[in-house]
Parts: sequence; structure tokens; C-alpha cells
Amino acid sequence: MDQSLDVERPTNPMLSPLLTDLYQFTMAYAYWKAGKHLDRAVFDLFFRKNPFGGEYTVFAGLEECIRFAANFKFREEEVDFLRTVLPTTCEEGFFDYLRGVDCLDIEIYAIPEGSVVFPKIPLIRVEGPVALVQLLETPFVNLVNYASLVTTNAARHRRIAGNSKLLLEFGLRRAQGPDGGISASKYCYIGGFDATSNVDAGRRFGIPLRGTHSHAFVSSFMGLDEIVDRALPRYDGTGNCEDFVSLTQHWLSKLKAADSLRGSFSDTNTSEIAAFISYALAFPTNFQALVDTYDVMRSGVPNFCAVALALHDLGYKAHGIRLDSGDLAYLSTWARKFFCLIEKEFSVPDFGKMIITASNNINEETLDALTKQGHQVDAFGIGTHLVTCFAQPALGCVFKLVEINGQPRMKLSEDVSKVSIPCKKQCYRLYGREGYPLVDIMTGEKELPPKEGERLLCRHPFSESKRAYVVPQEVEELYKCYWPGASGKEREPLPTLASIRQRCIKQLAGMRPDHMRGLNPTPYKVSVSAELYQFIHFLWLNEAPVGELQ
Repeated sequence: MDQSLDVERPTNPMLSPLLTDLYQFTMAYAYWKAGKHLDRAVFDLFFRKNPFGGEYTVFAGLEECIRFAANFKFREEEVDFLRTVLPTTCEEGFFDYLRGVDCLDIEIYAIPEGSVVFPKIPLIRVEGPVALVQLLETPFVNLVNYASLVTTNAARHRRIAGNSKLLLEFGLRRAQGPDGGISASKYCYIGGFDATSNVDAGRRFGIPLRGTHSHAFVSSFMGLDEIVDRALPRYDGTGNCEDFVSLTQHWLSKLKAADSLRGSFSDTNTSEIAAFISYALAFPTNFQALVDTYDVMRSGVPNFCAVALALHDLGYKAHGIRLDSGDLAYLSTWARKFFCLIEKEFSVPDFGKMIITASNNINEETLDALTKQGHQVDAFGIGTHLVTCFAQPALGCVFKLVEINGQPRMKLSEDVSKVSIPCKKQCYRLYGREGYPLVDIMTGEKELPPKEGERLLCRHPFSESKRAYVVPQEVEELYKCYWPGASGKEREPLPTLASIRQRCIKQLAGMRPDHMRGLNPTPYKVSVSAELYQFIHFLWLNEAPVGELQ
């Protein structure tokens, strides 16, 4: 059965078998020339260090990898192009081989997308003909690297902001190209953001959309005479306000005269209130205003309140304001007090609970500082620092050969952090009495899995002295088969975006707090079984050349 028939194509139409590094094709040819291209290989995709100075990462990008594999097929024009860039000595039989390649000889095992993951643990294990798996290396690393990085970045922002705040992704204009913008919206949503301003991402993935207007909309108005159609029907349809502009001006006069607000402001900007009125006439059920074009306290907020009160007279409820500059802690606190005074002065229910949204180059440090200062912001619009992963540009995923034709292979290095862990492995997460994960452990494929209630020796892969016994109260097997190819094995269905998001939120909430904190987090333990430890060091000694002193 051709399993590609029931798996959608990748989100990005630019993904093709040619979206890889040239050396993947030169190696594929060399494998083919040597008659090794069908040798059965196992590769691990993993990373070596958690990003952003933290001690956790959120795995994302798996669905796109599976979609890519399911639709992996060379078109004739792609084969023709390869013929022009590879050396002329390449034999025609190699191009015939490429024409017939698909991923039905491949098996892909992975940790579920949206999981909290850690260094050294393979996120994806790919098994299949060595030449073909090498062709998947670069696109797989590309699809996982940014996805996991930006999902982790979003999760970190969510953790600092707290669960009660709305987080809005506003990064499209600052993202690295259209694909970066689409990907960022998707993976920020997985990481815990509530909505995006990216309309195409909303269409593609069903992510809630949010947005107001820009400063240009406000400054484009010169005065109230530009508002031609001034009528607004009541919310319940029982009547019509023929002059909403006059109703707003009436409320602005009442605000100026109110004893509790006396001295708060005098004359507001007329062009600004014209823009607000115009926007309210267009969106009376969802009126939200950007209030810092001229002056937040002397103009923006009073003008917004006058329009909001006029809407209230007609049965509507304004949504709130957005602050995009200035001292966000102070301005949000002042605005909340202003709203509460109006609620009390004019007996308008819940006016004091008006939503306050803040934007303006917000990052983790900003969120932390606002929390410490005290603020009244309900929602944060975050763009540049979120989608560009300004604090760290790449996760650093790698794709390493760990077995060929049943023989374990190992990459050695003078830098121990770059030494790979050989052989096809199983991975488990062990939980303690309090329900938190204690340690992730890798075992050889043929080893018996850990059992609940049985003591197990967990060892650091490379440090002899770092070891501990663990008696797990729960054992979670991490890998599932997401692409069995033609093997006939049962395939794990790809979850919905909402399911991936819920998994991420649940996993983050289930981690021990000291692993998740921003300052000096406790490293999470990643280990190997005693048997695998012994084999790693046996193979290391056998593979490493022995020097000779003269």
C-alpha cells in the first residue's frame, strides 16, 4: 500500500528532495557506485544543549518530517537538474535509481511532537537504505531545528507571563521570510500562545486571530468632518443612533466634567477621536484602540473611553486598548485606575475590567521586569524577540549514523559532548513518587525495558562517577512508529495541532519546577543503562586509534 496517499503534503511547497545539501547527493552517488546504497542504516536526530540558557526543550516539527517522507519522490525535472550539477563522470544508472526512490523502505520512530525533551536523547530515529536516509538528513534537521527552537521560546515566554495572561504572536513582519512567519505562528501556538496576527496561519492551522489597527490608521484622520456615515444601530436592533459622533462628543464632555476625573486631561486630539469613532462604527462589537499615537494619558485613553461609553449606551461592549510604547507598567496601572473611576462614576458594569494589551519589543526580560514592577496588562503582543529567537539563533540539531547493517557505529571527538551514542536504542522516561520525571534513560534495543518498582542503575554516558539507582514509579516508553513504510507495522496517527499544543502544555506543567526556572535551573538527568554504558566504552576503546610516543 502506498502510504503517501493518506498523508498531506508538507506545509511549505518549497520542500522537495532537492532542498538538501549537495554533499548528500555526492555521498548517495558514492554509496551507489560502491554498491552500498541499500545497506540498512540507523540514524539518530538529536541536539546537544538546551537553548536560551535553560534546561529543557520542546520538540516540534515532526509532522512536517513525516509529510516530507510520505511525499518524497523525484520529479523528472529535478533529476535533470542534478545531472547538470553533479560531475559528468556520474553514471546514468544513478539517475535511474533516483527516479525510483521513495520512502516505503524507511521506518521513522520518534518522541511525540509537543514533548519536553533533553540533550542526547534522539528525537527521531530513521531506519532504511543508507543513501536514502542521508538524503533525508538536511530537510529533517531543517524542519526540526527552528520548529523546536521557537516552540521552546514561546513556552519560556508563557512561563514568565503566567497562565492568566493572553499571549499574542505578532511576529510576521519581523520573521525570516514567509516560511519563517508561517512556521513561527504554528509553533508559537504549540508553545502556549493564544492567538496570532498572521491571517494565513489562521487559515492553514485554525489558530485564533487577533489584531487592532496601526498608528497610521489614527494619524490618517484629520477631523470629525471626515466621518460621513454617522449612524449606528443599537446592539439589540431596537433602534438607531443617527449621530454616533455627537453621542461620543457628549460623553467626552461628561468625562471632562466628572469630579473624580477632574484634572486628568483637558483637550484631547480631535483627529484621534475621529479615528476611534470611525473604527467603532466599522467594528462596534469588537472595538479596540491603539492609544499611544499622540499621548496615552492626555488623549488616547480619554478618547477611547468616550467612544466605549457611547457604544455602551447602544448596548455594545468595547474590547479594550493597546499600549505600544512608554512605561508599560505605569501606563497600564494608570489606565486601569482610570477605567475603574469611570465604572464607579457612571455606574457602567465591568468597565474597570477593560482588556489592556501591551506590545513594543517585548521579550522574556521585559515580562519578568513587568511582573516585578507590578502592572495591569491582560495580554501581550510579542513579535521580534519571539519569532526570530533573538536570544539564540539555532538549536543545533544533528543527524548521526549509529548503526549500519546491524553493526553499531560511533562518532568520536576530542570534545566529549560531540561523541555520539551508538546502536539502535530504546528510550524511556522514569517517574518518581511525586509524579515528576526523574531521568530519561537510553537502552540497547534488545535490552529488557525498565519496570515499575524495580531498582535500575542509571549511568551518565561518558562520566564514570556519575551514576544513581532509580526505582521508577512509572515508566514511559518515548518512541512511537510514525512511519513504518512498507514494513506492515502499526503506524501512530499524526495528532491534530490542538492535541500537540495540549501535550506541550501538559508536559511543561508536569515537570519539576527547579528544572524549568529561568535562573540557575537544575539540569535534568539523561542516562544510559549499565549494559549500554559498558558497550559505549568498549566500542570507544576499539575505534579510537592508539598513539605511540617516540
